[in-house]
Amino acid sequence: MKSEAKGSSKSESSQHASLPELKLELSKGRAEETKADVLVVFATKKVESKKAGKGDKKSSPSAKAVVDGARAEISNEVQRLLGGGADEATASSFSGGAGESLFFRQQSLGAARHLLVIGLGETKSFEVETLRQAAAHIMSQLKAQKCKSATVNLDTVPHTSIPGDAWMQALVEGLHMSAYQFAEFKAADKSSAVEKINLVSSTRPKSLEKGLHAGEVIAEAVNFARFLGDMPGNRMTPTLLGEQAQKVAKGTKLKVSVWDKAKIKQEKMGSFLSVSLGSSQEPKFIVMEYKGAASSKKPIVFVGKGLTFDSGGISIKPSAGMEEMKYDMCGGAAVIATLAAIAKLKLKVNAVGLVPATENMPGPSANKPGDIVIARNGKSIEVNNTDAEGRLILNDALCYACELDPAVILDAATLTGAMAVALGNLHTGYFTRHDKLATKIATAAGATGEWVWRMPLTDFHAKDMKGTYADLSNISSGKGAGSATAAAFLEQFVEKEIPWAHFDIAGTAWHTGDRWPYNPRKGASGVMVRTFVQFAMNE
Repeated sequence: MKSEAKGSSKSESSQHASLPELKLELSKGRAEETKADVLVVFATKKVESKKAGKGDKKSSPSAKAVVDGARAEISNEVQRLLGGGADEATASSFSGGAGESLFFRQQSLGAARHLLVIGLGETKSFEVETLRQAAAHIMSQLKAQKCKSATVNLDTVPHTSIPGDAWMQALVEGLHMSAYQFAEFKAADKSSAVEKINLVSSTRPKSLEKGLHAGEVIAEAVNFARFLGDMPGNRMTPTLLGEQAQKVAKGTKLKVSVWDKAKIKQEKMGSFLSVSLGSSQEPKFIVMEYKGAASSKKPIVFVGKGLTFDSGGISIKPSAGMEEMKYDMCGGAAVIATLAAIAKLKLKVNAVGLVPATENMPGPSANKPGDIVIARNGKSIEVNNTDAEGRLILNDALCYACELDPAVILDAATLTGAMAVALGNLHTGYFTRHDKLATKIATAAGATGEWVWRMPLTDFHAKDMKGTYADLSNISSGKGAGSATAAAFLEQFVEKEIPWAHFDIAGTAWHTGDRWPYNPRKGASGVMVRTFVQFAMNE
């Protein structure tokens, strides 16, 4: 089975050629007989015997220990290659721990010139996230050594109760997500680009093919969300974001509608419309619909904040770091990518994606502090801080979502700096009053390796959002709990009987590569795409 996945959608405005796309090929056979620059094998950490006395010295691992878990013939061959003292000395520092690796050059191991050994840690601690991160270490080593191709011996993956499709999906996700690089506007360094990876199994069960397909579709969606986020504000306007949503839907069962300013006004989305008034760019409301189940089945509705650039408006932001506000549409990017993945996986669910897209600029017609706007559900809102604009576009989208009679509503937004203060760039904070929904979210996130943390949402937070001259204020009357009060504001636009959760991705939407090796150190992370797709898979 040959499968090729594209790392990101390419913009027609690209000024330079991007990096070659990573190609993955799954085949049955002997890994050492598959031609490539590098042969990759996995090793697990050897558990130390508890019977050893305190004075016993730890012996250096043998060559066999270096590739513990590998097939016998590969292990014997590596023992032969590592027979020299220099290589054995190098191996003595390798324990097989997660994150460890050894690269042996010019070994001529079968059809490969080099050997790469990747540690997975102890077998008892092995999980799918282990392979996702191991894939990142593979890509890191291949790039560093300027190797164009590699063969990964799948038979060296530890035998555990984890199904083959699950660990294969994680491995493929890790490879493709690690291959991502935003190079739209600079001359790409193709010398370190990995072009092809052979995934070789001696048996190649159907489960591996299933995992490969799912991994490629999901990773492609994550990388597409990253691409949308990484594009600068002048190259990813609301209009262009709508065009990207239409483009990614081609060839799928997705129906995409993009409302213009006149339609938004007609639909009485006064709150959303008000945010756009300071910009010369027309707002767009992106609606993506997927029907994979009977029409009687209620849809999952995903809502994403699509602020393609946020200056703060009249309540203007400090200039330092303002360039990062191109990422203020990462929630919308996640929703567009999620719907694309759901459609390509042909999941048996009904799903809708809603993305209110606009800029927040300080033009002559912009919202002013103290202005009062009217939302789609008739509630009036005092705009006491124009930089608290995300909630002013999400609220109208949430009203519309409720009218679709959904089974559940999940929204994602880079909403508050307070969330980044509370949880840093490790966890995405989420808010819901529905315990059953919280359990589903935890299950989905746990399967994907994305960290989420349930945050408090109470009537006190809602009380803090009451307005003086209108029903609501867009900022809290109290101090602290900025993320919770923002969530409480959004809650006022969701029908109580509808399960709803709000994900504040302000801390996790970009610059998370110092935490997860398969994410870019700088740039959009594509956060929540994997969790949202998994949530749909579980429904």
